[in-house]
Amino acid sequence: MAMKEIREIQEEHRQIPLFNTETWMYEEFEVGKKIRSIRRTISEGEAMQFNALVLDMHPYVADEIFAKEEGVFGRRLVAGAMVFSLGLGLMAHNNIHTFSYGYDKLRFIKPVFIGDTIYTVRTHLEKRPKYKEMGLVKVSYEVFKNEGELVLYCEHLQTVKYRYPERWQDQVEKK
Repeated sequence: MAMKEIREIQEEHRQIPLFNTETWMYEEFEVGKKIRSIRRTISEGEAMQFNALVLDMHPYVADEIFAKEEGVFGRRLVAGAMVFSLGLGLMAHNNIHTFSYGYDKLRFIKPVFIGDTIYTVRTHLEKRPKYKEMGLVKVSYEVFKNEGELVLYCEHLQTVKYRYPERWQDQVEKK
């Protein structure tokens, strides 16, 4: 295939909308908006792969005999870090205008077990001008298991580009 043909195909593909992305900017962020993810079931294989990847071999997540015979819950847990990662991953918006600023109020409220199905609800909590080119937004993530039992809560702070930076200059915290 000639380079010209390849460039034409590449340009044609650039015109096709990207899957699983959001493109909102500071001005479009709506406080109070809620959105729910799809559900996903956590398997034993992926739980053990995650444990191995992060070197978490705590008996509650890696030892079936311990969990059944001595554990408080009578079965193995999914690592909290995995629930956090999957829960947020279910809501990943892949927005090129936002940048993670950090997480607050991370709480593991109830245990998640191998075989549980989780989903996430994202709620837009607040926004404020912060920098010359970007504002700060806060969302909450609530991860639920099975039929609606809350298992994890956290708040995510993100900087997000302004569409019209000139409108916010008199309100920014840091110039």
